[in-house]
Amino acid sequence: MKYWLITGGCGFIGTRLVQKLVEHKGYAVRIIDNLTVGTPDDLGRVCAFEQVDSFTENGFAAPTVNRVQLIVADILNPDLALQAGEGMDVVVHLAANTGVGPSVEDPRADMLANVVGTFNYLESARMNKIPRFIFASSGAPAGEVDPPIHEELPPHPVSPYGASKLAGEGYCSAYKRTFGIDTVMLRFGNVYGPGSGHKNSVVAKFIRQALRGETLEMFGDGTQTRDFIFIDDLIRALMNAVLLPDIGGEAFQIATNRETTVREMAELLLAVLEEAGVARVPLINASQRLGDVKRNYSDTTKARQRLGWIAETNLQQGLKRTVDYFLNNRDA
Repeated sequence: MKYWLITGGCGFIGTRLVQKLVEHKGYAVRIIDNLTVGTPDDLGRVCAFEQVDSFTENGFAAPTVNRVQLIVADILNPDLALQAGEGMDVVVHLAANTGVGPSVEDPRADMLANVVGTFNYLESARMNKIPRFIFASSGAPAGEVDPPIHEELPPHPVSPYGASKLAGEGYCSAYKRTFGIDTVMLRFGNVYGPGSGHKNSVVAKFIRQALRGETLEMFGDGTQTRDFIFIDDLIRALMNAVLLPDIGGEAFQIATNRETTVREMAELLLAVLEEAGVARVPLINASQRLGDVKRNYSDTTKARQRLGWIAETNLQQGLKRTVDYFLNNRDA
């Protein structure tokens, strides 16, 4: 698996993955990103890269080993997706509309990005005979169920985001069974960690607000639960999913198997911030958000057994490393 095509490679997860590939050496990386969230500066903090802003009928020059190629483009462009897949060994499809809130505000945009965008790159894998396709999914397709979430639960998504991720998983399953592409679906927990400066998830948002001295608002009463997974643990799972044999067509819960309320996480985060010299700010309740589930954490038994993977970073350790990153990158 030398030639990697990574969609959304300028984002939080993408840049961390690219950083690990560059450190390990021996890989050639092509990134597709429309720069809606991540930026070339974000990518530049982890590697040197060549930026390509357009493509021609002759396609793109092949990326070279130990080099990163950034193609500024939208995943909704099917012709570009086909061109970008030429010569690749694996597609890691991270680009997506992320989060419940944006999907409720604009369900159509969520569907286009998460369904049509995924379809375009599955088609690229099929037409270019790319043997493996990694799909970044979520626990959201399961919907409102009694946790822990596991891979055999029948899906009942609550939000448009959950529905679009479920559709992506469905296409991945079909492309494995019809076309023989080794699709692997990774259902990420709530990912946090260094590099999440642009991320709108609760950990990153709360840290930014606390550093500005603002009040932290929890949706609902704060008793809703999540499974918070540290970015480096997730990257290890992703690497295993690319490199291990005999896992095509499978879905895996990639989380910590620990249930934490948002209030518990927030109180722990405030303590970590205080230890780092940041003045404590108020923590209050706000209105419940449409589409949110009450309880959400994952059973990671299958990932342990089939991927040989478990999360290794506890929440306090991960929050400390994340706060240190934000403190050291206030101007980034």
